[in-house]
Amino acid sequence: MLDNLTQRLSRVMKTLRGEARLTESNIADALREVRLALLEADVALPAVKHLIAAVKEKAVGEEVIGSLSPGQALVGVVHRELTQLMGEAHAGLNLATQPPAIILMAGLQGSGKTTTVGKLAKLLRETQKKKVLVVSCDVYRPAAIEQLKTVAGQAGADFFPSTASEKPVDIARNAVDWARRHYHDVLLVDTAGRLSIDEAMMREIAELHAAMRPIETLFVVDAMQGQDAINTARAFNEALPLTGVILTKLDGDARGGAALSVRHVTGRPIKYAGVGEKLTGIEAFHPERMASRILGMGDVLSLIEEAKKGIDEEKAIEFARKLKSGKTFDLNDFKDQISQMRKMGGLSSMLEKLPAQFSQAAGQLPAGGEEKAVARIEGIINSMTPAERSHPELLKASRKRRVALGAGVQVQELNRLLRQFEQTQKMMKQFSRGGMAQLMRGLKGMLPGMR
Repeated sequence: MLDNLTQRLSRVMKTLRGEARLTESNIADALREVRLALLEADVALPAVKHLIAAVKEKAVGEEVIGSLSPGQALVGVVHRELTQLMGEAHAGLNLATQPPAIILMAGLQGSGKTTTVGKLAKLLRETQKKKVLVVSCDVYRPAAIEQLKTVAGQAGADFFPSTASEKPVDIARNAVDWARRHYHDVLLVDTAGRLSIDEAMMREIAELHAAMRPIETLFVVDAMQGQDAINTARAFNEALPLTGVILTKLDGDARGGAALSVRHVTGRPIKYAGVGEKLTGIEAFHPERMASRILGMGDVLSLIEEAKKGIDEEKAIEFARKLKSGKTFDLNDFKDQISQMRKMGGLSSMLEKLPAQFSQAAGQLPAGGEEKAVARIEGIINSMTPAERSHPELLKASRKRRVALGAGVQVQELNRLLRQFEQTQKMMKQFSRGGMAQLMRGLKGMLPGMR
C-alpha cells in the first residue's frame, strides 16, 4: 500500500549525498519533497505539518557521524518522528476487568467491522486462550447477523443470537447477561454502520456504549478511504470515548495515508492492522516497524513473528536435520516449504516485510495469482507417485505426460515447476554448507525485481 511513499522518500534521501552535515539550506528541498510525498499519500495536512516541523527542528545541525551519509542521518530523524506520529509503541487490548471484558466495535459500513470481530475472536482464543462470545447489534444491514454467525463459527467463538426485530440496546444487555452467566472472558460487539456519518448512528452507538460500559471501544477504519478516514475518525472520537483504532485493508492498493494520520487526529493508539480477508490476517500494529517499512528498511521482526506462528516446528527441525545429514532435497520437501510459506501469508506478504530492494518484487507478482499458482504446484506434485517425488530424475517424457494429465496442466508447466525445483535444490545445497550469502544471491536471482 505504501510503496509509492517509500519510493519517493528513498529518492529524497539520495539527494543529500556528499554533504558533511545536515543544515537548514541542504534539508529545505528534501523536506519539501517529503511534504509532497506525504500529501500524495493522503496523509492529513495537520499531521504533515506536525511531522515536517518536528523533522526540521531535530534534523538541523544533526552531525553526520562515522560511515553515515546525510541522507541516512535524515532517515534516522524521519524514522523517529514517523514512529512518534503513529504512537511510539504497540498498545495491546486492555482486558483487565471483571469478566466479561466488553469490546465495542464502531465504524462505517464497509470498513470491515464484522470480519475484524472474527479476526480478533480467533486471535484472543489462540494467543490468549480466552473464551470469546460475539454478538451483532446490526439490525439494519441484510444478513449482518448471519454473516457474524458464519464468521464466529470459522473463528471458533461462541455466537449470541439476535434478530432484526429487536432493539440494539436490548440485544447488547442480553448478550452481557449471557456472557456473565456462561463465564465468557471476552464479549465482542459488532455494531451497525452507515455509508456516511449521521446523527441516528452516532446516537445509537452512544446509547450502546452507555448501556454496556465497554473496557475497549475500538474504531475500525478502512485504510483505503484516504482523507475521508480522517474526517470519520474525528467524528467518532467526538461522539465516543475511543480507546484505540484498528486499520483494515492495509494490504490494499490505495495510498495509505490513514495509517499515518488517524492516530494524530484521534490521539488514540492504532492497536491492530487487518491484512487480507482470512481470519488469520490481523497484525499487532507496531509504529516503529511500520515506520521502518515506509522508509524501505523492512520489518524483519514481524516476519519472524509470522514465521513462528506459521511454521510447524517439528517439520522444520526434521527438515534441518535432513539438510545437515547431506540427504537430497526432494519434491516432498519442496511442497512442504511452499505450504509453510502459504501459512505465513504467502510470498508477497513476506516480501513486503523485507527491505526495499526485496519488497519491490512483491508489486511484480500477479495480483491474485499467487494463491492459484501455489495450488497448481501442489496439484502437480500430488499427481506424482511417491517414488517420483523422492527421485525427480525418474520423470521422463511418458511419466511427465501422465503427471500433467493427472494435474490438468500442460507438460510445459510441469517442466517449469521442475526448473524452479532444481534452482531451490541448488540453494538448499548452498545453505547446508553454511553459505548464507550465496543463498541470498540465489534468492535474488529467482525473484523478479531482485537483481
